[in-house]
Amino acid sequence: MASSVRIPTIRHLLRQPPSNPRLCQRRWAQVQDVRFLATHGTQERIMAKYQDKLQSKAKEQGLRDVSELKDAYKDKIQRLRKEAAVPGATAPLTPPPTPSPSPVASQPTSPFPPPPPPPTPQPSAEPPPPPGIKTLNSFLDLSKIVSLPEKEIQTLWRLRHASNPQSLHFSLPSSVFGALLATALKHPNFVLPLPREVPAEETAGKDAAPEKTQQAAEMHYLQFAHPHPKATTLLFTSLAEFKLRGEYATPHTTITFHSELAESHNLVLGQGTVMENKGVTVDEARWLVMCMQKFYVVGEEGKERGELLDMFTRGDGGFRVERLLEEAEKLL
Repeated sequence: MASSVRIPTIRHLLRQPPSNPRLCQRRWAQVQDVRFLATHGTQERIMAKYQDKLQSKAKEQGLRDVSELKDAYKDKIQRLRKEAAVPGATAPLTPPPTPSPSPVASQPTSPFPPPPPPPTPQPSAEPPPPPGIKTLNSFLDLSKIVSLPEKEIQTLWRLRHASNPQSLHFSLPSSVFGALLATALKHPNFVLPLPREVPAEETAGKDAAPEKTQQAAEMHYLQFAHPHPKATTLLFTSLAEFKLRGEYATPHTTITFHSELAESHNLVLGQGTVMENKGVTVDEARWLVMCMQKFYVVGEEGKERGELLDMFTRGDGGFRVERLLEEAEKLL
């Protein structure tokens, strides 16, 4: 009775899958070297397969058995094995040694790419001109005219400005400009008289013939500036307007000296513009430029003009307009 009860129960239990098969499963797997399994017994199988042929070969060579044949070909077999060996194919299955961390390798790596190396410093080029200042390349293509002789460049310079009636353009040797520039650095400001003819006053005598005009002088204030290594500017403003507005006064004439060709052609080119309706004609502005050169490029005969420049720059009380007028009259 008891056995009849237990059997169905056991059968019932056998039909039920285990709640956790992993707990009931026993693992007999072992890690094997695949290369060992593939090569184990290979030599024995080869010897058994070719035993008859090896025996025949040994008899042909006059040897007793296969062992003597193997000894006779031992060196050749070793050489062929070395030639047929693949590097790493027979190495043991051991992980490669972990390299010792270097100071650089131990640093944490960034997920971002490294920044590019700093650019190689290049020789510093000339800075671009400030707004409102033009270099010589703005008027003439330097890459094309640099191979031309001096006379042709001067001709091109005149043609470049010939269509503008308010333009001033000229050229001068670099040696003259060098002397002018040296003086301008010492005396950036000065005043020059501009001769004018004004209506004459009525004469007291009835019999005397009245003069229609008489000579007078109008003072103009000049300023030098150096906004670019290859450009020097010269501004002319009437002294009356400069006294009235100061640094906000508008110049009537603007001149720029371009020295890009000073070394290659011994030539400095100048160009400027005279503003219309500012009380100064192009010829009068041209005279002011010529007068400025006589005062700023001082030779042996111009010592008194050099003294006037020094006195004006120092603010010397001995500076007299009458003396300035006398020196200017010598240039007429």
